[in-house]
Amino acid sequence: MNFTLHIWRQDGPDSAGQMRQYVVEDISEHASFLEMLDVLNEILIRKGEEPVEFDHDCREGICGACSLVINGVGHGPERGTTTCQLHMRSFKNGDEIYIEPFRAGAFPVLRDLVVDRSAFDRIIQAGGYVSVRTGGAPDANALPVPKIEADLAMDAATCIGCGACVAACPNAAAMLFTGAKVSQMLHLPQGQVERVQRAKAMVEQMDAEGFGRCTNLEECEAVCPKEISVSVITELNREYLRASLLSRD
Repeated sequence: MNFTLHIWRQDGPDSAGQMRQYVVEDISEHASFLEMLDVLNEILIRKGEEPVEFDHDCREGICGACSLVINGVGHGPERGTTTCQLHMRSFKNGDEIYIEPFRAGAFPVLRDLVVDRSAFDRIIQAGGYVSVRTGGAPDANALPVPKIEADLAMDAATCIGCGACVAACPNAAAMLFTGAKVSQMLHLPQGQVERVQRAKAMVEQMDAEGFGRCTNLEECEAVCPKEISVSVITELNREYLRASLLSRD
């Protein structure tokens, strides 16, 4: 398969970027999207040109590092799929493919397709943890958790923090990410210790990072590779209101 790639190239955070065109040929339909970029980089290196910088780690769809906007959609055209799990058979031979970094004020571009998503780390540091002793693995069954609550916690815990929700949102809101991290703790007994301050602290940090406000367009859910429901945003809003009322003087 042959493709024409239009890729965002930017030397650094203070440099002006632009789209540059490349052609790759004889790409296997079974190759992943990142493997296709590897092929392109090998070609560029042989030519003495700078390879395209992009984030990747596990390439198994669980780390969230492969943050690319492909033809205007976070992680590409396949629903519930990370970029590293996207295969070239999802495209047609001869297609033109536009590849950009995630666009958000809170995600500044570092180089080419790499953005700084450390804002997510600071939101987690503000309250995405528990301070109780949880014990070792054998202790997991010692604390009963209703199945419904366990399922809700696990659904939220599938968030890999990739940031596609932010990139897809017209307001660059991080409510789906923050909601998932709050909801994950909310449905477990271990998460009750910090419950009152968790949502308030994380939302305040989210606002401080410059993320926008949610206006219920649900674009975040549409591009989430783990298909996390916007219901976690409802829970976040409820928990934030509860925390605000309980912490009033």
